[in-house]
Formats: sequence, structure tokens, C-alpha cells
Amino acid sequence: MALLGGKLLLLLKRVGGAYRSWVTLVVSLIAVQTVGNLFIPNLNASLINNGVVKGNISYIWHSGILMIAITLALGIISLIAVYYASRTAMGIGRDLRRMIFAKVQSFSEFEMVAFGTPTLITMNTNDVQQIQLFIQVALTMLVMAPIMGVGGIIMALREDVRLSLVIVVVVPMMAVVIGLMVTKVVPQFRSMQFKIDRINQILLEQISGIRVIRAFIRTEHERLRFDVANQDLTERGLKVNRVFAIAMPTLMAILNLATVAVVWFGGHLISSGGMPVGNLVAFITYIAQIFFSVMIAVFVVVLLPRAIASAERIEDVLKTDPAVVSAADPKHPTIKDGRVVFSSVEFGYKGSEQLILKNLTFTIEPGRITAVIGGTGSGKTTLVNLIPRCFDSTAGTILLNGVDIKARDLESLWGEIGMVPQTSYLFSGTVADNLRFGKPDATDEELWKALEIAQANEFVAEMNDGIFSFIDQGGRNVSGGQRQRLCLARALVKRPSIYIFDDCFSALDAATDAKLRAALKSELTEATVILVAQRVSTVMNADSILVLDDGRVVGEGTHDALLETCLEYREIVESQRATGVSL
Repeated sequence: MALLGGKLLLLLKRVGGAYRSWVTLVVSLIAVQTVGNLFIPNLNASLINNGVVKGNISYIWHSGILMIAITLALGIISLIAVYYASRTAMGIGRDLRRMIFAKVQSFSEFEMVAFGTPTLITMNTNDVQQIQLFIQVALTMLVMAPIMGVGGIIMALREDVRLSLVIVVVVPMMAVVIGLMVTKVVPQFRSMQFKIDRINQILLEQISGIRVIRAFIRTEHERLRFDVANQDLTERGLKVNRVFAIAMPTLMAILNLATVAVVWFGGHLISSGGMPVGNLVAFITYIAQIFFSVMIAVFVVVLLPRAIASAERIEDVLKTDPAVVSAADPKHPTIKDGRVVFSSVEFGYKGSEQLILKNLTFTIEPGRITAVIGGTGSGKTTLVNLIPRCFDSTAGTILLNGVDIKARDLESLWGEIGMVPQTSYLFSGTVADNLRFGKPDATDEELWKALEIAQANEFVAEMNDGIFSFIDQGGRNVSGGQRQRLCLARALVKRPSIYIFDDCFSALDAATDAKLRAALKSELTEATVILVAQRVSTVMNADSILVLDDGRVVGEGTHDALLETCLEYREIVESQRATGVSL
């Protein structure tokens, strides 16, 4: 099993240092308990030979009390060992979940897309649980198995060498059965984790897209899609269990046949006077202990492949370096005026032959509203995502407050930006909790002021508890337009020097859109505002408009100037007029 799996060992080294003393304690206690159990059959044999056979009642009482005392002491040791083994396993699981969460928090969009949401969710739950279970079993059983197996063989040889020949025959037979079982089971366990990912992916899609599914009457189709994935996982699990269904009875049959052989040959030795009765009972107990250690090893082998597969997946995440990181020696701007300068900026996804953005050179001035407009797929969202470093540009530089953003500390950079993305997302909690997301110490007056600017104060005031009304995860209990306005208010509460509004007015009606744009223009007079939109009516009053087409800036200026000089902008205006969109 490649020494327990290289990545499993590496993963345990990451978190095992803090628990080294506990592991040492558990191993020591289990070792003491196992050695103690090895001597109990010897005491039992002495009790039978010297007490029961000879009728020595005093010896029986003395030996019986001694055996009870040893058993109680070993029981207490076992309880302590299991307690600390459980604490160790749960603690390592807790730390693994914390490490995965911290690593995922540092990922850029590249890594998030590469691993996928379902895999990361499964990793932080099922995969960590498999490793926890293995550690629990390994600390309590894996330590016991070799000591009991080797010790049992030594003690059995002490009792009778001739009867010990049964071990020479039986142990290789059991090893063959275990080897065949491992060969069949390991590949199955590896694929099971990926099938669990598939189940989570389909379930996540169905929960997130329930309205779309019902609107298109695809409930039955989605049910069948889930059933197929569920059945696939079930069949893989059944294949594994079929192997166990054959292997476990086979091992038990070998154990029972070995016991019969020992009793058969031992009976002849007793009848000929070559062995006392107590020694035969002790020998049978040692044989059972040897086979029990083999069964323990089988149980650990069953858990090991899943733990290895889970560790490999987790280790792949933990060793992944984010594409976007803070500068080693970050620079801090001396002037924070909010000026953004793009200089020959290009961007393309890794492995893609075509660039998304091509040779972008322009300046976004502070105290002005700069709008970005263009056709679908022209690169508008990608452009604004470069500023907070959701991605890093492939070529060129982006200066914010006179400093290259790649030379900045990420948290310092993000602290200067208030971003409202295309997809409006609210977290579970109250309205106030969501609005204070970027400024935890904001007062209620500041919240209401931000709501007023975002044109959200009226519907929030109508809620039962105002700003203390509860919002479901994702904002499912408010409309799309209300969700967008609450996200706008959240950015406004933060009061950054740069605002990025990425097509976040799309769900607003024309009247609310106009009021909101007027409020933003009057309130954000000193800030840098970057506004991405599809509708000309949203951008036409901006101080400057950038027109994107196929990743290039094909026009820059005011609405009136672009109508005269930019063909692509004029086509956008005319197409919206033709479709009845109010300008």
C-alpha cells in the first residue's frame, strides 16, 4: 500500500505535530493492554491445571481475583486510550477542515474552477471523515494487531511447538485471501469518492436551480439524472461489499477449521499425556488472538484505501499554490486618489489560444463615473475583475493610486475597492448583518443612509423588523431587484475609494434605475466609479464611456461624442432603440 500511501503520511505530518504526545500516550496504553491480554490465557491455563484439575479452591480464588484485577486494570487503560484516540482523530479532522477552508479562501477563480464546488464540499466533509475514521481505528487497532499477532505466535510456541505448525499452514492461507481482497477493493474505493462528488454536484445544481427546473418542467428529468448517479454509486458500493461478503466468511471458515484442527490434535496429546488440559485451552486462546489480529488488519485494510484516496485529494488542494498572491515586499500608495491606469493590459485563460482582453490602455479618473459597455462576450466583466485581482493580467500593468496592483498586499488592495458583482449574493442573517459585511462597526444611521442611496430604504422599512429582518441564504426571500439594491447598499456602507458596479442594475425598472444613478452621481462625487452595463440608458450620463468589442477598447468618450465617432457604440444604441428599449 506504498507505506500507507505517501500523501496520507504527508497529510498527517501537516497536522500530527500538535498531537504527537497524545499519539505516544495512546500507543503506549494500547501496547500495555495488548501485552496484558497475552498473559491472561497463561494465567487461565495455570488456573485450570493447578486449581480446577487438582481441586485447589484457595488457588482458584487467588488466581480468579488476580485475573479480575488485571482485566479491570486493562479495561480502564482501554477506556483512556480510546478517549485520547478519539480526541486525536477529531482534532486532526478539525484542523484538516480548517486548513482546507483557509486554502480555498486563498484560491483565485482559476483554482475554484479547476477543483469545482462539489469536490471542495465533499473534501471538507466526507474525505476528512474517512481520514478521521482511519486515524481512530489505526490508533486503537493497528497498534494492537502486530503486538497481538507476534506475541500470540511466541506464546503459542511456548505452549506447544507441534501444535504451532497449524499457524504455518493457516496464516499464509489468510494472507492470500486478504491480498486478493485488497487487489479488488482499492480501485473501487478510489472511484467511489469521485462518484460522491458527482452526487453532490447534481444535488447542488438541483437545489440552486429549482425554479428553472420547475419553470421548464424538468423535475422528472432531474430526478432521473440523480437516480442514475445514485445508482452508479450504489452499484460501486455493492461491488465492494460483494468482495467482503466472500472474503469475510472465507477467513472465518479458515479460523474455525484451524480451531478444529487444534482441538483434534490437542485432544490426542492430552489423551497420551503429552499436554495438560489448561495448556490446550491457552493454546486455543492464543490461536484465536493470532487470527483476531489478522481480522483487525483486514478491517484496517478496508479503511486504508478510502483514507489514502481522500488524503490524495486533500493533499492536492493543500499543495496548490494560488495564482493570485500578495507581493512578497508589498508597496503602499502614498496618494489614495482612486486613479486606475491600464497600460497595454492583456488577459487570456491558461491553455487558451485566444486572448480575452487585448492591449488595453486607458485611465479611469477619480471623481468621475466611467462606464463600460459592449456586446455579450466582449470582456467587460473580465476587465473589471482584473482590478481587485480576481485574475491577474497576462501582460501589461494596472496601476491603482500610482502603484502596480501586483505589488500590493491583497487585503490592502481589497480594502480600497467596493465591488458589486453581476450575480447578487446575500448571506444568511439580517439585513444589517449583510450591510455591515465590509464595515462591521457601521452605525444604524450609516446603514439607512446607504439604503437610501441604493433606493432600498422603502422596502426595507416595510419589512417586519426593518434592518433586523432575516435574509435567507443567497437572498432567496427577496426579489432580484431588491437583492441588487441591498448589494449596492452593502458596497456603499464600506465607503471605499473605488466602486465597481458590474451590471448590477439589470433587474431594476427604468424609474428606479434613473433615481439610483442620480443618487450615486450626487453622493459619490469624490470616489472613482466604474459602471458596467448592457443598457445605454444606464451609461449615457456617465462622465466617460469605454466601448469594448472583442476584448479591445474601440471607443472612449461621452455619449454624444461616441455617437459621432464610434460605429460599435452607435450600433448598440440603434439596436436597443429598434427593440424598444427606452434611452
